[in-house]
Amino acid sequence: MSIQHTVVFRLVHEPGSDEERSFLAAGREILSSIPGVEDFTVRRQVSPKSDLEHQFSMVFADRAAYDAYDEHPAHTAFVAERWVPEVAAFQEYDFVG
Repeated sequence: MSIQHTVVFRLVHEPGSDEERSFLAAGREILSSIPGVEDFTVRRQVSPKSDLEHQFSMVFADRAAYDAYDEHPAHTAFVAERWVPEVAAFQEYDFVG
């Protein structure tokens, strides 16, 4: 059963800033290169009903692929070095289908 992993977040950076662009580009480059990640997307949220501005979404073939991603050194480094200091708020959702 596949898993769609989604995080919706707001950065500490100003919208449209070089720092925002750098974070989103690094997320795309680093996270999409991890084995098992499929259909990686970056989207901007436009509804006024939420103050979370961006989304990373990816699909994993199964739980083993998801777990391998979660423990992968590139993922844990991105979380420690970029996510923790640069993300002000987030929600995480994992859907099976």
